[in-house]
Amino acid sequence: MKEPNYFIPPRSFQIFGFDIYYYAVMIVCGIILAVIVATLLMKRRNIPADWIFDLILCVLPLGIIGARTFSVVTDPTTSISEWFTGFRDGGLSIIGGVIGGALGVILFCLIHKVNFLRIADCVVPGLALAQAIGRWGNFFNQEVYGGQVTNPALQWFPFAVYIESYRTWHYAFFFYESLINLAVFALLFTFMWKFKKKPSGLAMCGYFFCYGLTRSIMEPLRDSQFILGYNIPVSFVFSIIMCVGGALLALGLLYCNRRKYGRCFGAAEGEPLAILPKYYTKEQLKKFYEDKLLKEKAAQLKAEAESAGDAPSPVPKKNAVVCPACGARFVAEGDVAECPFCHTPFNTGGGDKSVQEADK
Repeated sequence: MKEPNYFIPPRSFQIFGFDIYYYAVMIVCGIILAVIVATLLMKRRNIPADWIFDLILCVLPLGIIGARTFSVVTDPTTSISEWFTGFRDGGLSIIGGVIGGALGVILFCLIHKVNFLRIADCVVPGLALAQAIGRWGNFFNQEVYGGQVTNPALQWFPFAVYIESYRTWHYAFFFYESLINLAVFALLFTFMWKFKKKPSGLAMCGYFFCYGLTRSIMEPLRDSQFILGYNIPVSFVFSIIMCVGGALLALGLLYCNRRKYGRCFGAAEGEPLAILPKYYTKEQLKKFYEDKLLKEKAAQLKAEAESAGDAPSPVPKKNAVVCPACGARFVAEGDVAECPFCHTPFNTGGGDKSVQEADK
């Protein structure tokens, strides 16, 4: 068996005699980055930035409780009494954290009376980034790996990871999932930052679909807990639900948007909210929408008139001119004019230019 070709770090380090686990450090770093991303997107979409503190207070505690509870309940080797005692050793489930975090977002939306889908869209890109960072906590804990790698040519990090307890090489699933989460973050963040018009909730659906699909592929290939005695990984079941649910919800949002606005993308709701310089009150938004509808109606009537051949004739150009015969000044239309005083016809020759020449 090939020896590891990389440094295997310890699980923790000490500060003033207190053990600090790298797993926890990775989670904290992921949370900080997720908060920064959510703040940027909330500002971008006209949601008051100071609401982020309320969002953290609602989402973070429920997310941690959900992550730990899901891990304890679905792990047959862990009893309920170990909910607190084994907390520092890991035992946090991302799927449980997503469920708890979603409940926190719902609570936040109820408090501030804001649309759930709109807030969820701002949260999920940062969540994907936090998961990409947090997966490296599994590297320090030597967990979330796949089957054994027996081919020496493939026994290299980060494609494979050396598990000290078994003294064997295994597929580094934590690394694969970290890369996928990073790609999902880039996709969702770009979508939320660049595209102004969309029905709210599509970013959330995209996250559920991508993450659910990733986990549903990887879960059967790694050492998982089982439920109901059917050898079905717990996370696999929830991953399938997330994947299918995200896809169906996205189709439902697009269908409803088409029925309401006549197109799948481009809802007025949520969208000048996309890229506006300040937070709009309800009255300001109402006026914005009314003005927008009036402009769209005028453009539509103009297009219909042009297509029917009833386009309005161009307005004749008006020029300030000076009569070359009597020197009178007046305003004439077109390039040929007749002096209203001496009735001399003449070529205006550019209007204002003739006035300037007369002044000389």
